[in-house]
Amino acid sequence: MAPQLAWIGLGNMGRGMCKNLVEKGSLDKPLILYNRTQKRADQLSEKLGADKTTVTTSIADAVKGADIIFMCLGDDASVEAMVDAILEQHVTGKLIVDCSTVHPDTTNALEKKVTASGLEFVGMPVFGAPSMAEAGSLVCVMAGAKTSVDKVKPYTKGVMGRADVDFSGQPAGNATLLKVIGNTFILNMVEVLSEGHTLAEKTGLGVENLHSFIETMFPGPYAAYSSRMLAGDYYQREEPLFHVDLARKDARHAKDLAERTGTNMPALHVADQHLIKVKEHLGDKGDIPSIYGAVRQESGLKFENKD
Repeated sequence: MAPQLAWIGLGNMGRGMCKNLVEKGSLDKPLILYNRTQKRADQLSEKLGADKTTVTTSIADAVKGADIIFMCLGDDASVEAMVDAILEQHVTGKLIVDCSTVHPDTTNALEKKVTASGLEFVGMPVFGAPSMAEAGSLVCVMAGAKTSVDKVKPYTKGVMGRADVDFSGQPAGNATLLKVIGNTFILNMVEVLSEGHTLAEKTGLGVENLHSFIETMFPGPYAAYSSRMLAGDYYQREEPLFHVDLARKDARHAKDLAERTGTNMPALHVADQHLIKVKEHLGDKGDIPSIYGAVRQESGLKFENKD
């Protein structure tokens, strides 16, 4: 029999990951859903099918019947609080899989706490945008005891993701360490695109000419972010795909790691300063590609690129 799965945290990423678990995960029992705001769980359950999902209203109900508990939460404090709430149920033998992006120190501390309490733990952050979560094309990074990681693999490549990065046998924090470093690549990519498009506009080359070059030379994430910038999506979207606060949280983790290891990362500091300006200008509508607006504004252009 397939294990009973539960999912905690139904944000932009979690909803798409649950969709693929239900559709491609070969589950023989309904997926248990829990979200702090129950309405979001109810809406997802209705979308995926009430026969394929079960909405719970408490952490206790989500945990007691589950064999594998996936979490996808916004920050370190939320993850730590949720793990404490799970451990308060005095359960053993279950596997907690954390898909959140947190500091690697947080992940390593949680692994020790969870395993000392008689449960298993896997760090499993993912790379990819919400559209990739919906499409089941994420890259899943897994670290922890090999026996625990092996229990998760049936739900990663070919289900929630297109590829695995397997750190079996390594500390669970190595997964989130890769995720934090990897997210600096995304921040720096957005910064470079923002500067390039601003320069292309001001020199007269034109952003469309630059975009053609980007599509030819850098298809994939570069072209996708470039398209969002030129379409004005970076300030028009009501619900950001990569909230500015989460981007700044990731930047803080990376800067902390850099400071502690004596690593110089000037590009990261530049991007983070632009995220501060994004927050000031857009508030909670701020998204990671909104850096484009901050660079434009610094360069004497309007934050918004559309009239």
